[in-house]
Amino acid sequence: MDNAAPQSPAGLSTTGTWLLNQTASHATRLLSEGFAAHDLRGYHYRLLASLAEDGPASQADLGRRCGIDRSDVVAAINDLAGRGLVVRAPDPADRRRNVISVTDAGVGEARRMGATLDRVQDDLLAPLSTTEREQLTRLLTRLLRHHSQR
Repeated sequence: MDNAAPQSPAGLSTTGTWLLNQTASHATRLLSEGFAAHDLRGYHYRLLASLAEDGPASQADLGRRCGIDRSDVVAAINDLAGRGLVVRAPDPADRRRNVISVTDAGVGEARRMGATLDRVQDDLLAPLSTTEREQLTRLLTRLLRHHSQR
């Protein structure tokens, strides 16, 4: 079996969009594999990390904070609540809303998943020096900010 990277047409192999897309595919695979060891997914980590860093939030606000669709937030919160990683309680200010809080177990899981994320980063960015990694992060952040403001 040939382990060489697939060849792409020369016109594609020198374009940023193609290179970003191909690298994103590898990053997604590595992250999915890493989080699968926790029996969780990326959106679970985003929710746990957000709650651990920023505190309790309504389901709607949590979805907006994490950039996750409302229906996906509900399903993920159900998963996390079933594992004892978050708790859902009525909002005292508006009993029609639920406020989600992270449990101590959820904070611990967020830390473990964060360590997995760090390992995935190291794996994905292995061929780059520290300076190159910082430069790549700055450039990608600039691109993302530009396109997010549209």
